[in-house]
Amino acid sequence: MNKTVASLSIDLDDKWTYMKTHGDPAWSAYPSYHEIAVPRILEFLQKRNLKITFFLVGQDAALEQNHDIFGDISRAGHEIANHSFSHEPWLHLYSEDEIDADLSQAEEHIERSTGVRPIGFRGPGFSCSENVLRVLARKGYQYDGSTLPNFLNPVARAYFLMTTKMSKEEREQRKGLFGTFRDGLRPNKPYFWQLDTGDLLEIPVTTMPLFKIPIHASYILYLDMYSPALAQAYFRFAMMLCRITGTEPSILLHPLDFLGCEDVQELSFFPAMRVPREKKLAAVGRIFHQMTSSFTVMTMQEHADLAQRGLNSKQVEPLFHT
Repeated sequence: MNKTVASLSIDLDDKWTYMKTHGDPAWSAYPSYHEIAVPRILEFLQKRNLKITFFLVGQDAALEQNHDIFGDISRAGHEIANHSFSHEPWLHLYSEDEIDADLSQAEEHIERSTGVRPIGFRGPGFSCSENVLRVLARKGYQYDGSTLPNFLNPVARAYFLMTTKMSKEEREQRKGLFGTFRDGLRPNKPYFWQLDTGDLLEIPVTTMPLFKIPIHASYILYLDMYSPALAQAYFRFAMMLCRITGTEPSILLHPLDFLGCEDVQELSFFPAMRVPREKKLAAVGRIFHQMTSSFTVMTMQEHADLAQRGLNSKQVEPLFHT
């Protein structure tokens, strides 16, 4: 029996991007963990014979120290996609011209470091707006993957703001982080945005069907801190619901899913960043096993190709209120 398709992707956020969002001024020196994380991730995927999508930050691609590392990702056969240049989760507040400039700068450096011009995009912190979508469609992107249709966005934002020491201005800038409760009403399956610059395919980061609560790896690892059995059952139940509802899961990873407390002590304020590396890698391995047992796992570009052929009726989602 043929397996249902699924896609895996990783937002390759670096240490400085978390520090920047968190309001730590030391981010401007661009501290990095890529030399540790990327080889580990590539080895982890190679052992399981998986090809996934890497969303790269343009600023990282612009740094000479990352050229060989990013080139290794491309040479390993993984899809290269765009995660913006400046990695500012308030991208949805930008004008069209500012968004165009940011994406173009990212494209230039990503292509220079990997030899590949990206055709997929995900906004940092799931930042998305009509302006972002218009620019993507005009620039000829095949798909966007910025939406996370879940009802816990306000809770995630509240937790984040509780752990930060930011000025009033910085908090105001970050008030739209992670979206709103209303985002949980958006579809959990691929659909089209209908724009005056052209239609654009959206592949949401999958949440648990029916319940619309997160199931990407960082949430599973958070549960795993307390009970590996609970985390495994939670993800297994989510994959079962995906099969029942005909949802082709698109599951999101982050570098922190592959890094333990002994690797990046400065980010201990993040959930599951006080967990040893080996325990986290074992948990990610269980996620991969459950996915590959039930689904044919592919890149998001491959997922987009199949989705575009299957969406002959052009399911359209209403645009954001601006």
